[in-house]
Amino acid sequence: MSEVSQDDISGWLPPDRLEWVRRKLPMVYVDIVPVRIDARGVVRSVGLLLRPNRDGGLSRSLVSGRVLFHEQLRDAILRHIEKDLGPVSLPRLPSGLQPFTVAEYFPTPGVTAFHDPRHHAVSLAYIVPVDGDCQPQQNALDLAWLSPMEVLDPVVQAEMVPGHAAIVRAAMTHCGLA
Repeated sequence: MSEVSQDDISGWLPPDRLEWVRRKLPMVYVDIVPVRIDARGVVRSVGLLLRPNRDGGLSRSLVSGRVLFHEQLRDAILRHIEKDLGPVSLPRLPSGLQPFTVAEYFPTPGVTAFHDPRHHAVSLAYIVPVDGDCQPQQNALDLAWLSPMEVLDPVVQAEMVPGHAAIVRAAMTHCGLA
């Protein structure tokens, strides 16, 4: 019987192995649009994180991240929300977890509206109401709650991580707000 490595158990790979896998296989991600909703279920605000980007500037982004080996989607969503918005964000996931869209990121620009120079990735996108106290975590510098009209403003859209602006537009369309 073959030995099981710690990488296989934890779902994490060392950076060199992760880079090799990224060059060979599409990765599975989740993109989460955190929202505040009113008593009728209407989206009143959308949470956007402010993070440093690869170019040394700042970008607005969604909660996003990789699904680990042997991790259920529900657990990946909850893990990334807690990692980015804090442990008391109180997300409300429905019993039937259905993405509102699927984004396919390519390392080659122009294949789709989604580009990530690191790899080919397929991301399942979810709109998740959060009720608790959300605070930016990890490398996020700020969390702004913007109205649906504000997140659709071309100036705000231009500040977003590539691909995330398209996901936010699709989310607002899905909610009947665009």
